[in-house]
Amino acid sequence: MSKKNIITPRTLSGFMELPPQEQVLFERIKRTLEETYQMYGFFPIDTPVLEYSEILLAKSAGETEKQVYRFNKGDKDIAMRFDLTVPLAKYVAKNYSAITFPFKRYAIGKVYRGERAQKGRFREFYQADIDIIGDGSLSIVNDAEIPSIIYTIFTDLGLTDFTIRLNNRKVLNGLFEMNGLDENATDIMRIIDKIDKIGISATKAELIESGVAEDIANTLIELMTYKDTNENILAKLETYTGKSATFDLGYQELKDVVYYIGKFGVPSDNYRIDLSIARGLDYYTGTVYETFVNDHPEIGSVCSGGRYDNLAEYYTKKSLPGVGMSIGLTRFFYVLNEYKYLNTKLNAPADVLIIPMTDDMSSAVSISARLREEGIRTQIYMEKKKFKAKISYANKLSIPYAMFLGEDEIKEEKVTIKNMYSGEQVTVELKEAIATMKKSFAELGQESIIK
Repeated sequence: MSKKNIITPRTLSGFMELPPQEQVLFERIKRTLEETYQMYGFFPIDTPVLEYSEILLAKSAGETEKQVYRFNKGDKDIAMRFDLTVPLAKYVAKNYSAITFPFKRYAIGKVYRGERAQKGRFREFYQADIDIIGDGSLSIVNDAEIPSIIYTIFTDLGLTDFTIRLNNRKVLNGLFEMNGLDENATDIMRIIDKIDKIGISATKAELIESGVAEDIANTLIELMTYKDTNENILAKLETYTGKSATFDLGYQELKDVVYYIGKFGVPSDNYRIDLSIARGLDYYTGTVYETFVNDHPEIGSVCSGGRYDNLAEYYTKKSLPGVGMSIGLTRFFYVLNEYKYLNTKLNAPADVLIIPMTDDMSSAVSISARLREEGIRTQIYMEKKKFKAKISYANKLSIPYAMFLGEDEIKEEKVTIKNMYSGEQVTVELKEAIATMKKSFAELGQESIIK
């Protein structure tokens, strides 16, 4: 008999594999996102991981194109999706006649980028996106609904100390027009978008190096770094109106969005105007958002998005404006895990572990069916191990209850249940055991995923 070479099991760098109990928490977060998106009336769609390269790369260039996983299969040039927005653009253009507009869609799926793997950055990762697409036009009120969805998601997860920072690209473009910088607007916005990362002095130096006069650079930076209430920032911006039609439109849109965010029920502490938010992507044309955890600004934005004029311009001549946002779900989970934000009491694969104390497991099997009918997630420990090993199994998996079925329990038509958190143990009829466990699970269900 020949010996087989043992291959060392390993995973590619930049690809995340979670332990089972962490995966449970990841799935809970993903489910919370899905439920929130559905609550706001979004359709789910799922697009292929693989697309024709000419479809995915229609607008891409530079670093993005370098990071795309691309290969040939026969005579087909194929690429793996690097985000969920380009596939959405293709989807809407391809299915235009079958879609009812405005089209509200959500998608949660894996995307692939061949960038350098590092802490908190992955080559394969989940994105969780929503977009609202209009046919020809789209009300500005939609731009205010997106932050309300962000607020609902984070508060449902248990995260309350965060700020949605918003701006409008037209405000910035209008400022550039007033100062004769409209031809360099994109480059200037990319520099401004880095102000939190590189600081005021470095940003000013880059602006001057790019051709911006020092006095104009000072004016722009003073305005971009102006911090105050939303009302006072809008009042300051109003003093610039009447000099640029682009600026005036952006100012009015920003004013309307701030007004309606409040009407959607988002507390003022959780959103504010930040004129330094520019969003580096070229296709944002109006409202832009970035969301930060207040205690950890070093993490950067955990959710971002904005308004764009024409989603599918490379695939159709129809005007399809939209607004949306994206959560890098894999990175978000990684950050929560690293900072010990996750509630590990919620990572059990079952609510109760039935431990038969007899060789005949028929009673355990029958009771498991009854418990599942009651909506109680149930496992049976079927292995012939010592009692200590069975209890250890429940403890290691954080299963809240153990249920013992010995000869006495079976004879008396009762069960013994043990609360694995408190250690309390009682022998009662199955009906009472179910009521006790359900009450406990209801209390546990009130706990949030994020501590």
